[in-house]
Amino acid sequence: MLTKSQKKYNCNFPLVLFLPLIPKYICNMLVRMELKEIYKKDADYKPFLTSLLLIGLSYGLYKGILDNYLAEIVKMREFDRGIAEFFRELPGFFLILILAFFSSFSSERLFKLGGAIMIFGLAMMTGLPASTVLAITSLTIYSLGEHIQLGMKSSLSLQYAQKGCGGTSLGIQSALSNLGNIFGYVVVMLIFSFFSGEHTFRLVFFASLVILSAGMLFSLRMKGNGHHKRDISRFYFRKKYKKYYMLEVFYGARKQIFLTFGPYVLILFYGANASEISMLFAISAIACFFASPVVGRIIDRLGYKVVMISDTLILVLVCFFYGFAHHIFSMHTAFMICSVNYILDAVISLASMASSVYVQDISDSPEEVKATINTGISVNHFISILIALFGGWIWQNLGIELLFTLSAFLGIMNSIYAATIKKNPGR
Repeated sequence: MLTKSQKKYNCNFPLVLFLPLIPKYICNMLVRMELKEIYKKDADYKPFLTSLLLIGLSYGLYKGILDNYLAEIVKMREFDRGIAEFFRELPGFFLILILAFFSSFSSERLFKLGGAIMIFGLAMMTGLPASTVLAITSLTIYSLGEHIQLGMKSSLSLQYAQKGCGGTSLGIQSALSNLGNIFGYVVVMLIFSFFSGEHTFRLVFFASLVILSAGMLFSLRMKGNGHHKRDISRFYFRKKYKKYYMLEVFYGARKQIFLTFGPYVLILFYGANASEISMLFAISAIACFFASPVVGRIIDRLGYKVVMISDTLILVLVCFFYGFAHHIFSMHTAFMICSVNYILDAVISLASMASSVYVQDISDSPEEVKATINTGISVNHFISILIALFGGWIWQNLGIELLFTLSAFLGIMNSIYAATIKKNPGR
């Protein structure tokens, strides 16, 4: 079982050297892809993509400091963090209920609604005192807007894409979000290399709030109000999607362990500070930024089934070293290995795009895709909230080794189940 280490390991890296390469890369990437050939002529994809970039930048600032803020300022420990994550994930679990209330809204209007709710939650985090109850309340409200937007991002990317370009469109969406994340994480890394304290945390939260508001303004230029059919309920359970729902259960459990406890292991056990954690997030986002379009193309060319199955081997290695590296290597080496494995997990998580393409492949309409993806989000959050609630307890009482062994097992089950998928013969 892990015990807290008081030693901090400095892993500073000249990450800023990569930044001049990224805008050039994305420009070349988008030119090569020729967006007009990827997206439909009548689609509002330009304000949508701009909004994604700004929201990604805001999220990079927010996420870059969140775990350290909760650990250092709010003083949350392992079990408390699990409780906070339980409430943060509740909006995802109840997403189909929430969206049923807004069943007359188009994807564009729901995307805007999610942004407005995120602004309110982030404003609370910025201005309210640093108490556990208020922090959890702010997290939950922000998460509500984030989860509303989550399904809409995939739905709009697929809705705006030309036939046969769904995976590529999802890859561009992920790349732009990660591009924004990268710059946000780097800014946090630089700020916390020179400053610290509660006031610095709040300054970064405020900057994130301003940028998020700018992203919301761009999203208002998305004029789409149609593509809604009253006969399709937000509670969209159909037999042909049963494998998709099951895959979402496995994926939701697996990703929740790394999302919640991956950074907290580095903070509480290895003593990583906000600058180091933000740098790790930045490197992870850079890796995902470059990998996202590639994974999207692989999905379109090789098929979603191949991608769903092939990530398991890497996942098992990632989970093994994350849970057991400290038994094999020195603490400093174990910290570096865990950091690398966190990045690898983020990259292989891009394979989750394949499930959205799978839904599009077997669906009958864009509205059905949207309803199914939103239902799938709620399905995967059913297991996510349980993992969040009990994950802290497992760590505290049974050890982090068991927690990441469980993650590896769920990943293997995910791939075994994905192997049973039969490709749509009409694709």
